[in-house]
Amino acid sequence: MKLTTITNLSVDGVMQGLGGPGEDRRGGFERGGWALPLFHDEIETFLGEIYRRADAFLFGRRTYEIFAGSWGTWADPGDSPIWTALNTRPKYVASNTLTEPRWADTTVLSGDVATAVGELKAKPEGELQVHGSGDVVRRLLDHQLVDEIVLITYPVIVGQGTRLFPDSGPDAALDLAESRAFPNGITAQVYRPAGRPQYATG
Repeated sequence: MKLTTITNLSVDGVMQGLGGPGEDRRGGFERGGWALPLFHDEIETFLGEIYRRADAFLFGRRTYEIFAGSWGTWADPGDSPIWTALNTRPKYVASNTLTEPRWADTTVLSGDVATAVGELKAKPEGELQVHGSGDVVRRLLDHQLVDEIVLITYPVIVGQGTRLFPDSGPDAALDLAESRAFPNGITAQVYRPAGRPQYATG
């Protein structure tokens, strides 16, 4: 099974609180909702296409609770591929504390997440998608379990908040598989991990 991570982030790499002012206030974050004013038309269609091809979803605990409390409670709008995918396909949540998930068709992966995800990836076909869930994404990258990285970058500098990549961590070379620019300034890049980077030695 192919594993794809999809991250919405600002130009300065922030992925926290993109959906609304109260979505994620950890660390005194006060600039939530920075993505929604730009999220419409073509980028919505692009994301809908990504969700449509998913066979299952993997979340970290925090992202899962945000999604379960929104997409998991809204009535079917009838025309949303995102709603349909999230509410009709299996969901996995990486957590050692969640015991009774409230969203239907959810399986909790406790203990060694890398091992559990490796078992999911061993399935012969399909696509497992990770949306948001920065801690999980970093752990999967550390264990070389990611096949494709989709970065959707919004033309805004948030200036505070949790970033996708930490100040220090493992390095990785990436091959660019696709790149798109949308009229409102959002860009989307699709990368595939390509081992370690090459560094100049002279």
